[in-house]
Amino acid sequence: MASSLAVCIVNWNTHDHLRRCLESLRQHAADLQPRVVVVDNGSADGSTAMTAAEFPQVQLIANADNRGYAAGNNQALAAVEAEFKLLLNPDVQIHAGSLQYLLEFMAVHPRAGAVAPRLRYPDGRVQLTCRSFPTPDVVFYDALLLAKLFPHSRTLGKYRMSWWAMDDEREVDQPMASALLLRDAALQETGPLDEAFPIFFNDVDLCYRLKQAGWEIWFTPRVEMTHYHGASTSQVWGSMLRESHAGFVRFYRKHYFRRLPPVVYWTAMALLGVGFAVRRTVSALKPSGPHRSTVSGP
Repeated sequence: MASSLAVCIVNWNTHDHLRRCLESLRQHAADLQPRVVVVDNGSADGSTAMTAAEFPQVQLIANADNRGYAAGNNQALAAVEAEFKLLLNPDVQIHAGSLQYLLEFMAVHPRAGAVAPRLRYPDGRVQLTCRSFPTPDVVFYDALLLAKLFPHSRTLGKYRMSWWAMDDEREVDQPMASALLLRDAALQETGPLDEAFPIFFNDVDLCYRLKQAGWEIWFTPRVEMTHYHGASTSQVWGSMLRESHAGFVRFYRKHYFRRLPPVVYWTAMALLGVGFAVRRTVSALKPSGPHRSTVSGP
């Protein structure tokens, strides 16, 4: 187990979060001897100097500019060989025993291509980090605000799984990649993150491809991590909202264009546009804050 884990972190101007993340790995995962790779996407806040000075054991890749989340993670994934690779956001702090359990889980679930822990905000609230794949019905429910009005409905709240307390271990479609342990054999079969999705929906696309290839994706509440959520994306929230919508459209074009009847596909695309307009209007009326959702999707 000691040589089986790599931790891949993509950083952009989250100096203090990155320091806490790396310190939590040093404190709670030292027995695993993980290979930690930090890809810095052109930060201007001293992140690279801090990492080199305080965490010399970390493999640091410093990009001259921001290459995006998907490309940065692919750099990290390609830079190290390991049986399991953890995608970890720099604003996540691991807890004692969390990585150890995730590795044990993968050992007893040989068809698990990925597993994600439960994430909590710093104030203790559970984050809704799992979603179903964005089939046309959930686009309809979201665009008409039915998912917002009836979040506890298993049908209308299907996409965000807002009916679920996230209190049991189960297979899911797409957990957030903020902390996602991947089996390298599954990655070798399906390929890494698709860089056509630079910020959002690359994790959705990866999970979709894993499922299509027959791999299982799991969520477990038996271990938790703290996630400050959106430390990078909240710095440029307006453009991230547009990127989220663009990612959704790319996902539909890639996976559903030839699978859905044309009338269903184009209706879904029109509803995506309606949903984006609604979210943009609502977002403009709200003050920015650390807990505004940056999860991919409408």
